Amino acid sequence: MSQVDRRAWQVLGIVFIVSFAILLWQGQAIYRHAPPIPDKVVSSNGNTLFTKEDILQGQLVWRSIGGHETGSIWGHGSYVAPDWNADWLHREASQLLDVFAFKDFNQTYQSLPEHLQASVKARTRESIITNTLNPENGVVTLSAERTETTEALSHYYQQLFGNNPEFQTLREQYAIRENPIENASYRRQLTAFLFWTTWATSTNRPGSDITYTSNWPHEPLIDNTPAGALLGWSIFSIVLLIAGIGAMAWHHAATVRNESLPAPPASDPLAQSTVTPSMMATRKFFGTAIALFVLQIILGGVTAHYAVEGQEFYGINLSEILPYAITRT
Repeated sequence: MSQVDRRAWQVLGIVFIVSFAILLWQGQAIYRHAPPIPDKVVSSNGNTLFTKEDILQGQLVWRSIGGHETGSIWGHGSYVAPDWNADWLHREASQLLDVFAFKDFNQTYQSLPEHLQASVKARTRESIITNTLNPENGVVTLSAERTETTEALSHYYQQLFGNNPEFQTLREQYAIRENPIENASYRRQLTAFLFWTTWATSTNRPGSDITYTSNWPHEPLIDNTPAGALLGWSIFSIVLLIAGIGAMAWHHAATVRNESLPAPPASDPLAQSTVTPSMMATRKFFGTAIALFVLQIILGGVTAHYAVEGQEFYGINLSEILPYAITRT
């Protein structure tokens, strides 16, 4: 092995070691700082809204419908349907603004003068970002106002993921087939999962002024803006990527000089080759690979088309037999 080859293998080894060390370090940090799943979510009068079991089962329901192909959670997934945390948070904040406005001034939030809107907005923000998780018993307690909006949103999402005809247009816009979750109990458990994932995006960590997801998603109604560290690391990763590519280009230009182009062969090497039995045996593999590529192209076209018609493919209700979540998968 030449000196150059030995040095290249050493650099490659260092890159592997450093990369996996960073991945392991970040992995354990994510595990340690993951948002807690409460044992119960209760109203201020003690009524149980959701349990930990509801949340965990709701996560399984989410997976069973190809969840990350049906909108997104914490930014992970597809974007034909909305990010459900952003959707829930915006709806909750909008409803709470009106709840507090009616309670204090007997008017809608939009009808209030600007200085009173600021007061209601501050109260709404405080209601949402305040962490009411009791670390001793694992119980999250919601105020009467938040209980009201949570129950209303739970009902809304149960209807959306059911077969209520009033939500047919919305399901079509989200590329969700009709009645995607037929069991009413499963639909309720799904809303428990949606509540918890949204709670983690909008509730401050204990002793901190940022949420469990570093104030993501953005929601101006409660001044939920991405934390500086989130933006800083995002920019740093992009700059580091560009710098790495530049360093590789510079190294190649500095070390590889007068590189001659390969000389073309005098005749076609394939024309002179002998087809062996092992080569013939690969026909099945290449035939299968070509068929899978064609299938991928067809499903890609169907998936892209769902962004236009939602549930149909040129008028054919394809979502009943091949819904978007499957074609995208």
